[in-house]
Amino acid sequence: MPDEHSLPFTEEEYVALARQKYSELKALRSKPTFYDYEKSFEEIWLDLGRQVLEKSLSQVPTDRRKKKDENTLWTHTDS
Repeated sequence: MPDEHSLPFTEEEYVALARQKYSELKALRSKPTFYDYEKSFEEIWLDLGRQVLEKSLSQVPTDRRKKKDENTLWTHTDS
């Protein structure tokens, strides 16, 4: 488990991400039903979670389908 000094982003960056979502969360009060509130809340929360996860891991590649071949499990043999 990484300690707080090894995270690739700071507490201030985390707070900035959360602050971006605050106005969206506050606007949920205008939803007409609890279902609409809950659905929108989940979308906002999942997006924030995705952003935090991406920041905490590393930079996300432009092509999400591309895999890195740096740590292969099998060695390539041409025999």
